[in-house]
Amino acid sequence: MGVAESVRAGLGPVGGFPSLPGALLEVLNLAAVVLDEDGKIAWWSPQARQLFGYTEDEALGRSARRLLVDEKHLGQVTGVFARVKAQEGAAGVFPARHKDGSTRLMECHSVRLQGEHGGQCLLGVITEHEVLQRVQRDLALSAQLISQSPIGLAVLDADLRYIVVNPALERINGVPARDHVGRTVRQVLTFLDVDPIESAMRQVLTTGTPVLAQVIVTPTPSDPGRDHSWSVSYYRMEDAAGRVLGLAVSLVDITEQHLAATEAIAARQRLARIADASARIGTTLDLDTTAGELAEMCVPSLADLAAVDVLDAVLEGERPDMALSGPGVLFRALSVAAAYPTPATGAADRAGEIARYGPDRLVTQCAVSGRPLLVPHVDSTDLARIAAHQDAATVLARAGVHSYLAVPMTVRGRVLGVLDLARARNPVPFDGDDVLLAVELAARAAVCIDHALWYQQQRQTAETLQRSLLPLRPPHRPGLEIACRYQAAGAACEVGGDWYDVVPLPGGKTALVIGDVMGSGINAAATMGQLRTATRTLATLDLDPAAVLQHLDHITADLNHRFATCIYAVHDPHRSSCRLSSAGHLPPVLVRPDRGTSTLLNLPTGAPLGVGGVPFKSTCVALSPGDRLALYTDGLVEVRDQALDTRLETLLDLLAGPQPPLEDTCDLLLNALRHPEAHDDVALLMARARHTSRR
Repeated sequence: MGVAESVRAGLGPVGGFPSLPGALLEVLNLAAVVLDEDGKIAWWSPQARQLFGYTEDEALGRSARRLLVDEKHLGQVTGVFARVKAQEGAAGVFPARHKDGSTRLMECHSVRLQGEHGGQCLLGVITEHEVLQRVQRDLALSAQLISQSPIGLAVLDADLRYIVVNPALERINGVPARDHVGRTVRQVLTFLDVDPIESAMRQVLTTGTPVLAQVIVTPTPSDPGRDHSWSVSYYRMEDAAGRVLGLAVSLVDITEQHLAATEAIAARQRLARIADASARIGTTLDLDTTAGELAEMCVPSLADLAAVDVLDAVLEGERPDMALSGPGVLFRALSVAAAYPTPATGAADRAGEIARYGPDRLVTQCAVSGRPLLVPHVDSTDLARIAAHQDAATVLARAGVHSYLAVPMTVRGRVLGVLDLARARNPVPFDGDDVLLAVELAARAAVCIDHALWYQQQRQTAETLQRSLLPLRPPHRPGLEIACRYQAAGAACEVGGDWYDVVPLPGGKTALVIGDVMGSGINAAATMGQLRTATRTLATLDLDPAAVLQHLDHITADLNHRFATCIYAVHDPHRSSCRLSSAGHLPPVLVRPDRGTSTLLNLPTGAPLGVGGVPFKSTCVALSPGDRLALYTDGLVEVRDQALDTRLETLLDLLAGPQPPLEDTCDLLLNALRHPEAHDDVALLMARARHTSRR
C-alpha cells in the first residue's frame, strides 16, 4: 500500500468527522488535500469542494498544479512546495484557480508525510487568505479590547465560574485574574451580597434576555472608603447553533454620572419644594399664620422638628440691629411643628412666649451673624446651646435629636428671626443641600413675614385712628336710649372706614349717623374722619337730612375720589318721629315690640356720597316709645357664602324676638352674625324711643 492509500485509509470515509455547527473550523472552512509523490491529488475533502468548486471525482488522480494553478503562477507555487519538501512543513499564500475561472488567494499550511514503506506525500490544510485575515483581525481586536478596556469584563461558564477576566475587573474586584478563573461568583465576590447578582445571572442564562445597565452602589476592595456606582450588564453567550456557552459580564464605573444625576434630581426636588413654598407660605397677611405655614412646610420633607422665632424688637416696630447689639437677644416664638408626635415639641418655646438667649446660644449666633449655622452631628454640649434650658436639652436628647440647622430669616439685609430645624428619626444629618433649601424657604418666608409685619403695623395705625375718631360712648339724649358698637375686621384684613355718630341738635332733637367709606386702611380711616367732622358741622345747622347728604356729597367728591354710603336720621322726641335720608346705604330696621314686627325701612336708596348730581330724599317715620331703630354697615350682614337677602332675613328674625336691653341686643347681633375672621369691619347703632316730657 502506498502513502496515498495509507492516508486515505487512515482518514476513513470522505468527510471524516463532521464539525459542530458554528464551530471555528466551520467559519474558516478549512479544506484538507493530500498529494502523492507525483503531485497528484490523493484525497479531496468536502471543504475542498466548497473552496475550489471541484467534486471529488473531478479532483482525485489529477495533478494539483494543472487543476488548481494558473500557468502564470506555477513558479510561485512550485517554490512553496519546494520549501515544504525541504523543511518537512511550511506555510504560505498562493494564488489558486477556482473552477469558475477566477483566481483567489489561499493560505496553505502543508506537512510532509512519510509512509511505512518510505514513500512520501503532502498534506495541505487550506483556507481563503481573506477569511483567515478577517478572523485574525477580529481575534486581535477582541483581545486588545478586553485587555485594555477600562470597563470590567468577564466571561463565565454555565455554572457561573469565571473563565476570562480582564485587567480592569481585576482592579475593581481586588482579586488577580488567576484567582478568578475556575471559581464561582460567590467565591470571588465575598464583599457583596451575591444572592441578587446570582439570581439575575441565572435568569439571563435561562431566558436569554440580557440585563442592561443595572445600577449597583457599593464600595469595592480597590476603594473601600467610598461608595461607587456601577452599571452592570449580563449577556448570554451562544454559538451559531444556539447552544448556551456561558455569560458575559460588563461593569462600568458611573459614580460621577450617578452623583450628577442624583444632584440634578435633588435640585429638581428642591425647586419643586421652593415652588410649593411660594404657594403655601404667605397665603394671608397674618403673622402667626405665615410662621405656621413655614414650620409646616419644613416637616417632614426637610426636618423632623421646626420652630419659627422672630426678634421681639421687630414685632414692637424697633430696628433689628439695635436688638442684636445687646448681651442677649429677645425672641418671640411664633410656631412649632413636628413630623410626628414627639416630646421634643414640649422642649421648644410655646407660641407667643418671649425668651432671652445669650451670645453662646446657637440661635443668637445665627441671628447676629445673619448666616446659617449647621451642626451635622449634635452632642450633649451642642444640645445645651440649642435648648432653652437643661431640662429641655435632656428631652431633646431622649427624643433622638442628632442634627441641627438654624437659618436666619432675612429681608433687605435685616434679620427678622430664625428658622430652627432638627432631625431625630431621620437618620441622615443635615448637609449643604439642606442648607440651600432651608435658606430659600426662610428667605421667602421672611418676605411674607415682613409684609405681615408691615400690614399689621398699618392695620394697628388705621384701627387706632379709626377708633380715635369715633365717640367713646353715646351722649344721653332726650327721648332716646342709644347703644353702639364698632368691631374691626379679622386680623388678616385691613380696617375699613365704617363710622357712627350721635349729634345733639337744637330743640332736643338728635342726629343719628351711620356711614361706610369705600376702601380700607389709613386713607379710608382718614376720609371717615373728614366726613364725620363735616357731618357734625352740617348737623349744627339743623338742616333736613336730604340737604345734609347733598352737602356731604359735594364734600366727598373732593376727597381723593373716595365714595361713601351713609344714613342721616334726625329724631324729634316731641313729635315722636324720625326723618331719614339714605346715600346708597343698607336700609335701617324698625322694630315695633307692641306689634311684634321688625321691618326694613323702604327708603329712597340714593347714590353713594361722592357720585355727584343725584338728589336725595327724606322720609319721615313715626317712632313711638318702645320702638327701636337699628342702623348698621354692610359688615354685619354681607358674607361670601350666603345671599344678602338671606342675611337680612336673619337680622330681622333676631330683632323680632324677645327684646333684651339695647346693649345686650348689640352683642346678640354681633355674636350671631359676625365671624371672628370677618373680612370687613362693622359699625352698629341702635336707638330706642322712650317717653319724654314736653316743655
